[in-house]
Amino acid sequence: MSIIEKFAKFDSSIRKSLHFLPPHLFINLYSNGRKEFLYHLSKYFPKNPIQISSNYNVKLWDIDFNVPLFNSAGMFKTGDGYELVQRQGAGAYLSGTTTAGHRVGNIKDGIHHPFVPLSESKSAINWMGLPNPGHADIANKLAKINKIKGCPIGASISSDNGDDELQNLQGVVLGFKLYDKANVDFIELNESCPNVKHTNGEVDSSGLDKHLIERLEYVSKNYLSHRLRNLPVIVKFSNDTDINLVPKLIDLLIDLGFNGINFGNTSTAYQAKRNQIKSKDLALFDYFTNTFGGGMSGNILKEDSLKLCTKAVKYLKTKTFEDEFHIIRTGGVENHSDIIAGLNNEIKLNQWFTGYFEAFSNDGHHLYKQIFR
Repeated sequence: MSIIEKFAKFDSSIRKSLHFLPPHLFINLYSNGRKEFLYHLSKYFPKNPIQISSNYNVKLWDIDFNVPLFNSAGMFKTGDGYELVQRQGAGAYLSGTTTAGHRVGNIKDGIHHPFVPLSESKSAINWMGLPNPGHADIANKLAKINKIKGCPIGASISSDNGDDELQNLQGVVLGFKLYDKANVDFIELNESCPNVKHTNGEVDSSGLDKHLIERLEYVSKNYLSHRLRNLPVIVKFSNDTDINLVPKLIDLLIDLGFNGINFGNTSTAYQAKRNQIKSKDLALFDYFTNTFGGGMSGNILKEDSLKLCTKAVKYLKTKTFEDEFHIIRTGGVENHSDIIAGLNNEIKLNQWFTGYFEAFSNDGHHLYKQIFR
């Protein structure tokens, strides 16, 4: 067992006993510790690749995925970790969300990138604010990776969310072009981050945000229509998406030339989710959401993410279109049963974040093999 696996087990065993700490101290401890853990995790990978049955292979958009599960964009902010997840047996590697310019992320009350685990509830909350070194830096790093078949590379892109909307959109398109040149296998456009400023726009007659439509149309016109190779682009939406808008979002994305949709990354529906928080976690939950806000992840998103994706799959069956379009589930994916639930509902790809760390603390580097046992 490696040092990092021992540390994860130790942390898991003591975390629930640290609730006596003042919330600010607990959050500060885990916000700093999380960054250190992720840094060392990407360095302590298995010596040899862990073998998983080929029965779980998935081929979508002419891309081979070892298994229908891989990390979400919140995990590897600096483009590290490919060799780690490839040797663990992941279905793909997705780098952290980048913007055109460097972002330091959120800082408040002396805490950089606030994060808190809700151990009893198997969930977490973060208020990171998209810290990243920028498209160019990560694209350059991904271009140098020796890719292994079965573990493709994905990139995640977001707007800078500045005051100049045209400049923001130009930055997004720049990201697409840089990652295209870096030879990534797929790109995810992040429309779900709860920790950065979003335009509060009007809705059109269909109920969709007009500014969202304008952003997607801009990407379609200035990038998608000029693609020279098979580079799928998926759009990721929040777990709080109105389920009645799912068909309209799918229609819009297909019409504009996108290749997939991802539900449901994080939630800010604090009051709606509060009754799912275990009593021992409530003090931390209330302090964090009242002090920082942030996006909730983990087990409390499980039911809604499955409903959103199931609705999307059912609607997709009623559509006739030429190019491939697939559904990805993010939010609350943590074990074998979640994968089976997805497969039973014809959800062909899944991403995980909070569930990954829970599984790693139990199974170490064999976490994918354990899920796909």
